[in-house]
Amino acid sequence: MVLEPLLRERGFGVAEGRPKEDLKNMANAAGQSCRDYTPPGGETLDQVRLRFKKFLKVLFKQMLDEHGWSRPDASASGASEAGGSASGTTAAAAAAASDVALGGSADDGLQGVSVHALAVSHGAYIRVAIKHLVEDLNCSLPAGVKMSHLFSPCPNTGVNRFILTLRQSESGPVLSAARCVFTNRKDHLVNLTAAE
Repeated sequence: MVLEPLLRERGFGVAEGRPKEDLKNMANAAGQSCRDYTPPGGETLDQVRLRFKKFLKVLFKQMLDEHGWSRPDASASGASEAGGSASGTTAAAAAAASDVALGGSADDGLQGVSVHALAVSHGAYIRVAIKHLVEDLNCSLPAGVKMSHLFSPCPNTGVNRFILTLRQSESGPVLSAARCVFTNRKDHLVNLTAAE
C-alpha cells in the first residue's frame, strides 16, 4: 500500500470543509454549474487533470519496473478502477483481457489480466480522471454506455474499471490502448443493511 498525494481530492479553496450547499450557492452566484465552478483558492479542473496525468506516469513506471518490462519493446495490459468517494485503478499486465458479458461480479473484465493496482480517490477527482481517459486518451467504451452515466458523480465506494495497455518506449512507459469495462458500479452495496 502506497500513500499517493497525486490521488487526493480536488482542492475546494474557501469552500473546503463547508456544506456542499455553500459550494452550490457560490457557483450559482458566479453563474456557473457546481461541477465546473472553482471557488477562490480552489483547484481548477485543468489542475486536477494535470495531477491525474502525473499519477498515470508514476503508476505506469512503477508497474513496468516492478514486473520486469524494462525492454523498449515490452508491453503490458492492465485494468484500472476508479470509484465514488473511494476509487480504484487497476493497472494490469498480461494479454489483453477478452471481451465477455458482464454479470456484475467483482472480476468483470479481469479475465487474462494478471497484474492489478487499485487506486483510491474521491468523486470530483475520479470524474476528472474518467473524462481524461475517455476524451483525451480515446478510451474505448462498453457498448450502449450513456455519456450521462459515464460522467455522472461516482457513488461513495463506487467502482470504475479500465483496462490499460502499456508499452515501453525510449522515453519510458506509455499508454498504447485503454478500454472502459464499467463505471459507477455500486452493486456491492445492494445487500448492506444500515448496521453494516
